[in-house]
Amino acid sequence: MKAKIATSQALMHVFFFFVACACLLPFVLLVSASLTDENEIIREGYRFVPDAFTLKSYAYLFKDAAAIFRAYGISIVATVAGTMLSLALISLLSYPLSRKDYPLRTLSSFFVFFTMLFNGGLVPTYLVYTQVFDVKNTILALIIPNLLLNGFYVLLARTFFASSIPVPVIESAYMDGAGEFKIFYRIVLPLSLPVMATLGLFQTINYWNDWFNSLIFITNTKLFSLQYLLNKILLDIQFLNTANLGGNQGQ
Repeated sequence: MKAKIATSQALMHVFFFFVACACLLPFVLLVSASLTDENEIIREGYRFVPDAFTLKSYAYLFKDAAAIFRAYGISIVATVAGTMLSLALISLLSYPLSRKDYPLRTLSSFFVFFTMLFNGGLVPTYLVYTQVFDVKNTILALIIPNLLLNGFYVLLARTFFASSIPVPVIESAYMDGAGEFKIFYRIVLPLSLPVMATLGLFQTINYWNDWFNSLIFITNTKLFSLQYLLNKILLDIQFLNTANLGGNQGQ
């Protein structure tokens, strides 16, 4: 019996070793490509070991290193603050929706679900956030629009609260004299760490990968997020290559 367990554990270790390698190999290839001459990549393709080693890519990036590090800071601040604030709002909205004694439960859930199907469109959204809330060229423009509150995440958390938080526990807390906020903070949230961790991971990825809000709401270069800055660099490189190609064909 012990031998079978040891064999199964060894097989699992081997399996996860190959899975880990499969996850790491793209990053290794990415680093290798960044250290390979551009013409060599065009001729030979991507390789794990560079044939023509060069640091031109890093030299190009670090010509304006201050902007890159500043963009890193902006993205980190927006990601951390946005994720924490988003989790707070999602939990505060979804918990009442999970309570059967909440009289507007059905109507409120419908409004949340409605936002998953329809939105005001890009132009009205831009006008509301810039003219009414005045978030243009502020860090709030990277936190609030499109990301802060997601209807699907609210319904997901509501389902977890309704199915995983025992009602007798809440009733016992009432009998002991606890109020709504104390029950929510001392009982509900500690029992909801799995769903909060999951939603936190989702929101962290959403905030970290977002570049659209910078494109729409940010014109101040000091507030560019890292993702938008990298996207802008890639677009500039493509424009220069297209311009050079057009000039060569004209000659």
